Amino acid sequence: MMPARIFAAILPIAILAVAHATEPVLGSTEHAFRVTIMTRGLEHPWGLAFLPDGRRLVTERPGRLRLVEADGTLDPRPVEGLPPIAAHGQGGLLDVALHPQFAENGWIYWSYAARGAGGTSTEVARGRLVEHRLEDVEVLFRQEPKSGGGRHFGSRLVFDREGYLYVTLGDRGEMERSQEMDDLAGKIVRLHDDGRIPADNPFVNQADARPEIYSLGNRNVQGAVLHPVTGELWTHEHGPQGGDEVNVIRAGRNYGWPVITYGVQYVTGTQIGEGTHKPGMEQPLHVWTPSIAPSGMDFYQGDRFPRWRGDLFVGALRSQMVTRLRLDGEKVVGEERLLEGKLGRIRDVRTGPDGYLYLLTDARNGVIARLEPVAR
Repeated sequence: MMPARIFAAILPIAILAVAHATEPVLGSTEHAFRVTIMTRGLEHPWGLAFLPDGRRLVTERPGRLRLVEADGTLDPRPVEGLPPIAAHGQGGLLDVALHPQFAENGWIYWSYAARGAGGTSTEVARGRLVEHRLEDVEVLFRQEPKSGGGRHFGSRLVFDREGYLYVTLGDRGEMERSQEMDDLAGKIVRLHDDGRIPADNPFVNQADARPEIYSLGNRNVQGAVLHPVTGELWTHEHGPQGGDEVNVIRAGRNYGWPVITYGVQYVTGTQIGEGTHKPGMEQPLHVWTPSIAPSGMDFYQGDRFPRWRGDLFVGALRSQMVTRLRLDGEKVVGEERLLEGKLGRIRDVRTGPDGYLYLLTDARNGVIARLEPVAR
């Protein structure tokens, strides 16, 4: 039997070897699994969605929407018809999601950075996929005001069980904007599927507030998913130096940034804001210090890994891993770190309709990887 240290040494090379190759068996406390590379040749992939016919949609941050066949083959032709996309800094083409009634209406939604008066900001559009082109494209939302700089665009898209669309928006690197109610930076907004503002949004009748706002005090949320039991929106967000968080997002709540945080200033390490607690501001369910730079998250609900069901999986960029959080209600009772340093920067995590766990790696030659169970 090959010693474990040799397996560890060859794993990064083996995982990047050939698509669909048999990989070494990896262990976790609950399941043994292997990693299969399904798709290669993606340039900084950001978001992943599964079409009913088995194909996948993948966004590439430089501004391309790609189709991937059910067997993992990447269609060489990018999908046409996207609006102009500002691929600069952390911005570009970001998340992609299907309408809950996609089978009936065919709507696909995507978030992206776009230029306009005053600079750049996150926007959301939708369209219908007809062969290799998006048709009936319409812009539904624009983060305002736009500003310069290339940081903190968000942005995840999540539909809830009632069909409302949540859009996560970063603070654009200007932290004070997260607490300003006439500014959409550092917020999560809630919309109807056609971009209209729901009449019961928490600040819709507040004169000095943008009516789209659902929550505030969010620094840069790049992971969002509905809880499989409660239907509530769970998110994680980047802290500064330390202080990455997991939160449950509730209407009208203030999540504190930058008044309270568990992180500190870059370079100087000095305190930000007023500390870690303040009345009227929410406490996170879980904090990572030092930062793991989380991106992408999903509750595992498939049948392939039965002992993982209900666990929260979070991708990490800086730590180049997937972390599995074991939950008891809204309390994190355990954490297991998987694939540390093996695949690279994990940008997105999704449970596929086939019950496998899929990962996107953020790289110039990014991949779609699939975790597959192995009988012990």
